[in-house]
Amino acid sequence: MSDRPSPVGPGRADSGLFGPGSVTWRIASEPVMWIAGLRAMYLQALHPRVMIGTWQNTALARPDEAWGRFTRTVKFVRVRTFGTTAEVERAGARLRKVHAALRGIDSDGTEFRLDEPELLLWVHCCEIGSYAEIARRSGLPVTAAELDTFVAEQRRSAAVVGLDPAIVPASVAALDVYFDRLRPALRVTPEARQAMRASFTPKMPPAFLPLRLMVPPLNVLGFSTLPPWARRLYGTPGLGLTEPAVSLALRTAFETTTRLPPQVFLVPGAALARRSRKRRESASRLSAARPGRVGA
Repeated sequence: MSDRPSPVGPGRADSGLFGPGSVTWRIASEPVMWIAGLRAMYLQALHPRVMIGTWQNTALARPDEAWGRFTRTVKFVRVRTFGTTAEVERAGARLRKVHAALRGIDSDGTEFRLDEPELLLWVHCCEIGSYAEIARRSGLPVTAAELDTFVAEQRRSAAVVGLDPAIVPASVAALDVYFDRLRPALRVTPEARQAMRASFTPKMPPAFLPLRLMVPPLNVLGFSTLPPWARRLYGTPGLGLTEPAVSLALRTAFETTTRLPPQVFLVPGAALARRSRKRRESASRLSAARPGRVGA
C-alpha cells in the first residue's frame, strides 16, 4: 500500500483531518516550512528522554540509515496532513504500534516507554510551535488569530499519535506557557550534540546528493530561529546573526520559494493541497466581485 496520500482535488470528498479551508493546509503547503521542521528537530533534542529514547531506538546513531528515517517521518507528516481519514488512521495505527513496543534506558538506568504522554506531548509541541513561529516570522499571510486556530487544529494530529487532545495546548499563548513549564527539565545530552553535528553532513542516496549543498545554510537558519534560551543550552546563543537578520532571511526564503513550482520543494500531497487552496481562493475572489450580491 502506498504512503502517498490520495490526490487532493474537487473529486475527493474526504479531506482527512483538515481540508482546503484549514489554516493547517495554508501553512503546511509552503516550502519555507522545511525550516520549521529543522527547528523542531533541534528543539525536540533538548528533552533528555526524548533524545535518548530516539537515539537508542532509531537510525540516528547510524548515519547510513538516518536518511531512511527522515524520509519515513516526512511521509507520515504528509499523510497526517493531506491524507484521507482512512489513510490517516492507518498511518496512526502503525506509528502507535511501533511506539508501544519501544523502550529507552535513562542515564540513571531507569527504563521508560517511548509512548509516554509526556514525551509525545513534547515532540508535538516542538513541531507545532516551530510551524507557528516560522509562519509568523517568514511573513506568511496569517493573523495571530489564525495561528491560534492552527495550533488548535493540530490537536487532531496529537490524537493520531495517541495523545488526549484535552492535554494539548490549543493556542500560541498556551504553547508558550507549556515551554516555560518544561524549561527547567531541558538540557543538551551528548547524543543531542552528536545528532546536531551529524545533521549538517547527512548521508544521502546518490540521487539526492545535490541537496547536501543546501543543508548547511538551511540548518543554520533553522537553528538560529530557536528561542534564545534554547540556543544558550546548546552553547551557541547567537551564531553571529541578530534576530532582525534571521527574520529577514526567513522572509526572503518565503518570498523566493513561494514563487517556485510547488514540486521543486514540496512533497506531492502538499503541492496538490497548495493548488486546491489557490483554486478556492480564486473562486472566493470571483464570487465577491460579482455584481448584484446581497449587501453589495
